[in-house]
Parts: sequence; structure tokens; C-alpha cells
Amino acid sequence: MQYRYMAFPLGAVLIWAMNTIVNKLAAGVIPPEDISFYRWVLAALLLTPFMLKPVWQRRADFRPYLLKIGALALLGMVLFQSLAYVAAVTSSATSMGMIASLMPLLTLLLSSLFLREPPTLGTLLGGILSLFGLMILIGKGHPADLFTNGVVIGDFLMLIATIAYALYGVLLRRWALPFPTWQLLYMQILIAVVALTPGYILGAHSALTAENIPLILFAGIAASIVSQFLWMRGVAHLGASYATVFMNLFPIFTVIIAVLALGETLHAYHAIGGGITLVGVVLAQILKQKLVRRAA
Repeated sequence: MQYRYMAFPLGAVLIWAMNTIVNKLAAGVIPPEDISFYRWVLAALLLTPFMLKPVWQRRADFRPYLLKIGALALLGMVLFQSLAYVAAVTSSATSMGMIASLMPLLTLLLSSLFLREPPTLGTLLGGILSLFGLMILIGKGHPADLFTNGVVIGDFLMLIATIAYALYGVLLRRWALPFPTWQLLYMQILIAVVALTPGYILGAHSALTAENIPLILFAGIAASIVSQFLWMRGVAHLGASYATVFMNLFPIFTVIIAVLALGETLHAYHAIGGGITLVGVVLAQILKQKLVRRAA
């Protein structure tokens, strides 16, 4: 394995961490329905010169899979991104990054359900440990307060968004749609634009300004296209299992950028709860012993 290829997944994870900061910055300068819509419209416009012809030529092949492609678009692009923008209004970027770090663990848990993959010792122990860490994190150091004071709505929405994206990854693997990655991505983007259009039309708009245009450009270009390219290259050269390990750096990158760029304070409950959650995620990835054997 050539170490230079590590730059691909590292770059993708770094962009995703930066996008969490963009989500937080966008909360005060542009409505969620606006940036969600503009982001995918921009991505669609940039990909259309390259993707329109091959996708149009295969339109008959796409037709039987439109419902599945639509479900993927709703989970991965509409729900995940829209909920993340709304979550940023009340949740800190630090908390959002740590909650999103649960994605590899949630993917393993959902794989047991939807792909009928036997659960492992890691998913059991990691799930319990990560749940405890998440309760510390969301409860701001006092897990018992969750039962009396409830949770910050932004943290809850970010958790739902993370579950949606984990399910997106599982269904993408289960269905294994017979199309090149870029063509499939382009189709999902087009469907996402259509799905987001009613919310954009009915929403409360804000003018495009020098403050929010850079956020839209980053979300539409770096987070939607460049990161996807880097991740696919990383998976191609390193393999999916090895590339996924780099996702464990996501909360670390997010915290560092949030502290430096946003001036957020790293509290003890962030370090303890986030650390326990991350340990749980790592355990789920390294402890592969099956708890239930497959039927012969």
C-alpha cells in the first residue's frame, strides 16, 4: 500500500469536517431551505456538462430504479443535509461533529438489520459504550438530565441526520445499483433538487450576500463534489475497509476547526463523552468476532 494515497480519504474527511463549520456559520446568514437548495443546484450545474449525455443515453436503464435512487437522494442529500443545517441553529459545531462520528457504528448496526450480517462483539460493546458517551455529550456531562430537562433540539436533529446517512450507506450497498458512481451521484443530485424545490419556494428567503455566497460555494463544490471524488479515489486505492478508518478523524478535525475558527470552548463533557463515543466506534471496527453464526 502506498502511503501517498492516504491523502485522498484524509482530504475528504477534512472537507466534511470543514463543512460542519460551514453549517454552523450558515445558521446565522442564510435559511436552511435556501442553502440546501442552492448547494445541490450548484452541484447539478457543475456536473451537467459531463454527466447529462451519458445519463440521458441510459435513461431507459435508470427508469426501473428511480424509486430506489429517489430514496437514496432523500436520505443522503435531502434529509441529512437539511437536518444538519437546522441542527446548527441550536447545536454547536463541536457537538455536531462528535454526534456525526457515530456514523460508522450506526452503519454496522443497520447492516445487521438490513443486510442480515451477523452482529459482532464490537458492535455490541461499541454500541453500548457509544450510547453512554452520547448521553454524556448531549446531557452536557449529566446524563440523568436527559430524563428531566430533555435534549437540545439541534443535537437530536443531528442524531437523526446521522442515522439517515448511515441508512443511505447501507441501502447503497444492499441495492448495488448497476451504474457508474458519478452517474448515480448525478441522478441523486437531480432528484434532490426537485425534492428541495417546494421548500425553497415556500420558505423565507434571504438575499445572496458576500457573507453567505462563499458558504454556498464551499457546500456546493468542495463538500458535494471534491470530497466525493477524493473519497472514491481513496476507496479505489486503499479499499473500503481501510478508508473507513479515516472517518475516526472526523470529530477530531471538527473540534480543532471549531475551536480555531468559531472560538467554541471545548468543555470537559465534550472530551469525556466524545472520547467514550469514539472508543466505542473504534471497538466496533476492530472486534470482528461474530455473535451469531450464519445459517448453513
